Amino acid sequence: MKLGSRGRYAVMALVDLASNDMDGPVSLSDIAERQKISLSYLEQLFAKLRKANIVKSVRGPGGGYLLLNDASKTMVSQIIVAVDEPIQTTRCGEMGGKPCTGRLERCATHDLWRELRLHIIQFLSGVSISDVLSGNVKGMSGVLERL
Repeated sequence: MKLGSRGRYAVMALVDLASNDMDGPVSLSDIAERQKISLSYLEQLFAKLRKANIVKSVRGPGGGYLLLNDASKTMVSQIIVAVDEPIQTTRCGEMGGKPCTGRLERCATHDLWRELRLHIIQFLSGVSISDVLSGNVKGMSGVLERL
């Protein structure tokens, strides 16, 4: 499975934003420093997040960014889609792209990996920024990490 840095960093930045916006807008430079993410990279990500109506910018002294909606209504899947981060579990294109095997047919495990992708998307659609902040994403992962 592949989820690139755009999706991971965007989620990290928005969790940081939500946890630090009590006193108003949060600057990208503060997020960049706390999360050790390049400021120019964050600027690119936040331009996409603003365009997707996930954050709003506040100009002027004390300006920065705020979540457009409450953290409990901002889902991780929305963030990943907003920054154009596909969740890829197969080698081939999901929507009629090049087949997995390089020939005309799909590989024998294609449907397995496609279903995994759908489960991941479904899971991320049920997790909000608020859930991440409060630790409500913990479940079986602790048990599975020992396997």
